[in-house]
Amino acid sequence: MTNEESFGRKRAFRLPEPATLVWIALTAVLLLLVAFPLAKLLLVSLHTRSGVFTFGNYLTAYGRARYVESLWNSLVLASETAAISVVFAVPMAWATSRTNMPGKTLVWVLVLGSFILPPYLGAIGWILLAGPNAGFINQAWRWVTGATDPLVNVYTFNGLAFVMAFQSFPLIFIFAKSALDLVSSEMEDAANILGAGTWTAMRKVTLPLVWPSILGGAIIVFLEAVALFGTPAIIGIPARINTATTQLWQFFEYPVRVEVAAAYAMPLLLITLLMVAVQRLMLRRKGFVAQTGKGGERRPIQFGPGRFALLGYCLLVGLLSVVLPVLVLGEASFARAWGRGLAFSNLTVDNYTFLIFRHETALSSIWNTLWFSGASASLAVVLALLVAYVVSRKLVRFASGLAFLAMAPFVIPGIVMAIGFYAAFAAPPFALYGTAAIIILAFCARFLPIAYANASSAMGTVHPEMEEAARILGSGRLGTIARITAPLLKRSLLGGWLIVFIVATRELSAAIFLVGPNTRTMAVLLYDLSEAGNFEVLSALGFILLAMTLVLVGFGIKLVGRDFMLRRA
Repeated sequence: MTNEESFGRKRAFRLPEPATLVWIALTAVLLLLVAFPLAKLLLVSLHTRSGVFTFGNYLTAYGRARYVESLWNSLVLASETAAISVVFAVPMAWATSRTNMPGKTLVWVLVLGSFILPPYLGAIGWILLAGPNAGFINQAWRWVTGATDPLVNVYTFNGLAFVMAFQSFPLIFIFAKSALDLVSSEMEDAANILGAGTWTAMRKVTLPLVWPSILGGAIIVFLEAVALFGTPAIIGIPARINTATTQLWQFFEYPVRVEVAAAYAMPLLLITLLMVAVQRLMLRRKGFVAQTGKGGERRPIQFGPGRFALLGYCLLVGLLSVVLPVLVLGEASFARAWGRGLAFSNLTVDNYTFLIFRHETALSSIWNTLWFSGASASLAVVLALLVAYVVSRKLVRFASGLAFLAMAPFVIPGIVMAIGFYAAFAAPPFALYGTAAIIILAFCARFLPIAYANASSAMGTVHPEMEEAARILGSGRLGTIARITAPLLKRSLLGGWLIVFIVATRELSAAIFLVGPNTRTMAVLLYDLSEAGNFEVLSALGFILLAMTLVLVGFGIKLVGRDFMLRRA
């Protein structure tokens, strides 16, 4: 064999570059985390436990009126929640964006507080406030009026919808305010010149311009409400209001019927895909609100005393959504018996000492929450950075496919994702059920779109010439990412990491289906305590979770900006 033939053979069998191997591995990881659980979920829904193909699981899942009613309840409840959220959010967004209302910073704080308060903690707070017998509001009502019937009752369909709306309206606020910030005052001035008053101009000019964004936010709230587990379980089950998510949970009671649960979950996935398609179609229309013809000047509308009425409305929504629930949770966390009210003899720190020193699983649940959330956030940010780099630099032909996989979990309800992970990884050969690995992987997949959207946006700020210069000086592709790209994006990546960490610490819908005896998180333990009716200890654990969240939010505000969570929502 000649030297030329030997050299040609060596070139023909040359190993690919390390970066190429990383892109291949990245594709495999995304397929494993996103595509495989969904494919497995579909296959399980179409087979018996013995592996025989069947549509019987769908007949079982929807063969009883109670099961169909649960899905219908979810759709009606989500629609009512979205409608109430619009009523809460749109006036607040308009007042904050377009008027001279005072106290805008305070309103932002209240919206952020509503956003970071875990939904199940808000539900517990409203049970303590509006329980028909011992709720503080009803106790005060009876004391003042002598009435026997409760003033408000959280254990009703409308009560459940209002509680969910208190938790969801920040999403519509973000959509609406972002769109309102783009509307030029010139359009309102033109309406005023033609004889329209302030309220008429707002109703007939401003709101129609941003209506696609409002509707887009309402659709997101609808989808979140359909997939929510914690609040419907904590309030709905005692009220005998069954929803799709609580019905799925019942399919996981012994004996576990994962094939029926998979079949029952499929319509939720289809509904989500349909609504996301509608939402994206509507948001495509929002670009015209920025077309102004001139500089797009935006001047706040000058109100007289009416600006204080606007502030009062915003403060009322904030009071009901975050202030009152947090106050009553704080009172219960230091109470011997929360129903006795505020009294020195009723105060105690034993709920906290019990959790820290005597409870069997409280400390382990806190550690599990920190460990699982930190690991999943780190993994999600690394994957997101690599995918964003490949997509922005167009390094492979299937880059758009990687972006699709990274964003796909956005349209998958968390509870459906959890059942998919159970179907894919619980049984051999993986046998990961109840382990830390399955929870970390599920959290990573669940919140990967948050990290990817953040990384993709940040990648646009780094010019490729800086990376090309490093490569000319001998750095490899991976070394360039580690030494040039990642350090330049560290603030944005840290912001994305903090958001994923925070939302992972409060995640219940996915965790409830995947934890084992040794891997319970704080969210799951809180739900277990609520089932036992131990609201004092539950409130103490909830305050510990809130304290952890506030510390992280404080870091994020200092390093990234005061509204870093709302800007990345």
